[in-house]
Amino acid sequence: MVREAIDANDRLYLFSYENMRSNHFKDVRLHFRGSSSDKNNMSDENDSGSGSEGRIFLGKNKLLQIALGRGPEDEYSDNLHKLSKVLSGSVGVLCTNQSASDVEEYFAKLAVEDFARAGAIAPRTVSLTKEQVETHPVSMVEQFRKLGLPVEVKNGRVSFIGGREEWEVCKEGKELSVEQCKILVHFGVKLATFKIDLVCRWEREEGSVEEF
Repeated sequence: MVREAIDANDRLYLFSYENMRSNHFKDVRLHFRGSSSDKNNMSDENDSGSGSEGRIFLGKNKLLQIALGRGPEDEYSDNLHKLSKVLSGSVGVLCTNQSASDVEEYFAKLAVEDFARAGAIAPRTVSLTKEQVETHPVSMVEQFRKLGLPVEVKNGRVSFIGGREEWEVCKEGKELSVEQCKILVHFGVKLATFKIDLVCRWEREEGSVEEF
């Protein structure tokens, strides 16, 4: 399947990704492949067409290495083993006929903000002000307390205990807890960015490899 995609397309990209979100990645897939929905265990989705559309493969690094070839002696095409050597971690492979300039411009502009998940590292410190909590109904107090917010009802309004002006939700460089993430979602604070970085490009015609 991978080798069929290599034969059907002019170039292959190895890419890495951060903060993978299936809903955002679906847009990337549609941009390069169309809307087929047949699933398989190696590509994100499979199409039943001729293979002329772009293809994206994720999640099976060892199988991808075998398909590309791990060394000069078993590589599927000239210099593909160079990609195999750096194929590790959170990476994927894109096979496409779109021009190199179009592909690289697309990924250079791709950055989608989203809510952070538990276990992620906070990229910045976030604090809530008393004005942000005062706008909520008093019925939210117990829910806020369960999430760790030090709040009380004062003069018919939700307030921070002790009359404090603000409260720190998370600190830059620290791991986010489930409760912190729920607070950030509730107050609409997005700390994650779904992003794809190109690692290198292989051209079928010349067998050339360019690193980014």
